[in-house]
Amino acid sequence: MDIRAAIKREEKKLEKQLSRLQHQLAGVRAAARALGQSAGRDLGKAKKRVMSAAARAKIGRAAKKRWAKFRKEAKRVTA
Repeated sequence: MDIRAAIKREEKKLEKQLSRLQHQLAGVRAAARALGQSAGRDLGKAKKRVMSAAARAKIGRAAKKRWAKFRKEAKRVTA
């Protein structure tokens, strides 16, 4: 097998793949332009979620209730 022919085939395959990827990239860029500024913002800067004190208290009470039930079941199984 001729190594140059194999290299040429690989080159042709990679060029075809590059062309396909460039076409996909152009489509993505067009979609981003169509969406405007919303597509250009940085996704890494997510706004921190803030929970109210009442919500934290409610979650805390529910967790304590779950653990109390768990401990009650565990005590019943061991007894």
